[in-house]
Amino acid sequence: MGTYRAAQVATANGRFEIVERQVPEPGPGHVRLAVEACGICHSDDAFVSGGMPGVRFPLVPGHEVAGRIEELGEGASGAGWAEGDRVTVGWFGGSCRHCTACRQGDFIVCENLKVPGWAYDGGFAEIMIAPVDALARIPEVLSAADAGPLACAGVTTYNGLRRSSAEPGDRVAVLGLGGLGHLGVQFAVAMGFETVAIARGPEKAGLAEGFGAHHYIDSTGPTPVADALRSLGGAKVVLATAGHSEAITATVDGLTHRGELVVIGVSPDPLGISPLQLILPGRTVRGHPSGTAQDVQDTMDFSALHDIRPTVEAAPLSGADEAYRRMLAGAARFRMVLTNG
Repeated sequence: MGTYRAAQVATANGRFEIVERQVPEPGPGHVRLAVEACGICHSDDAFVSGGMPGVRFPLVPGHEVAGRIEELGEGASGAGWAEGDRVTVGWFGGSCRHCTACRQGDFIVCENLKVPGWAYDGGFAEIMIAPVDALARIPEVLSAADAGPLACAGVTTYNGLRRSSAEPGDRVAVLGLGGLGHLGVQFAVAMGFETVAIARGPEKAGLAEGFGAHHYIDSTGPTPVADALRSLGGAKVVLATAGHSEAITATVDGLTHRGELVVIGVSPDPLGISPLQLILPGRTVRGHPSGTAQDVQDTMDFSALHDIRPTVEAAPLSGADEAYRRMLAGAARFRMVLTNG
């Protein structure tokens, strides 16, 4: 069958090295993908650092995968897939189908969720094996480098907004203007929300405007974020994409009555929110996970319809280590993507 290249780390927090591996056969209900692009998500660090339970080394991360089906395993064609189909695989890399959440149809919170790079080798490679329930079809107008990030960063922000309490015309704030936030702003505008972007520094105002935001709040400015939001009339929803608990906490008093804080930015630190801030105005705080393969497909279809794209920096697979370090340093604008070919 020949060999393929993969970027792996041999030990926790190790450097990426390019290795040759034997091309595998897809098992029943699985496909082999020829990977064309894979985004580098900050969540990859949880696996590369060995911070998640059950992580095994050597490790090939990557859960923003875009490519083509190269070979179908037994039974995979019955799911409507064919060789040559363009597909993505995101954070949702398959479910167990037998836990309580799966039996209730809530697959994204499966107790045994199969995240690429954790449950099986991810997309920092030329080849990847994935289960068919993880596949989402890429619209023709999207490139692989655009589609990959939409399978994680995209679907997380898109779902976070469309499943929030906000309705068209409501004021929605997006905290953070990075890999998640720059997509969140675009989705919020396209969904018909009066969109407020919140980020650090006055220099981000032009970026926010370029992504369509109606207002910009500099979180480092003299006016507290909550006061700035209230001066606009308050936010029905704050989509917190920044993984910074203090910054997330600072938005709560800027919510309207019955306002909702939707948290998608990951931080190990607790939020400093008092019950009093929530009870009297009837506010809610909700954590939001990513989305299923169907949610990813919805995200890509919506993006194609409204001409929404991630802003990416491409790097070859051979430059995986440098690209990963650039992501960790926060230097990428706004998503590093590894490409093959």
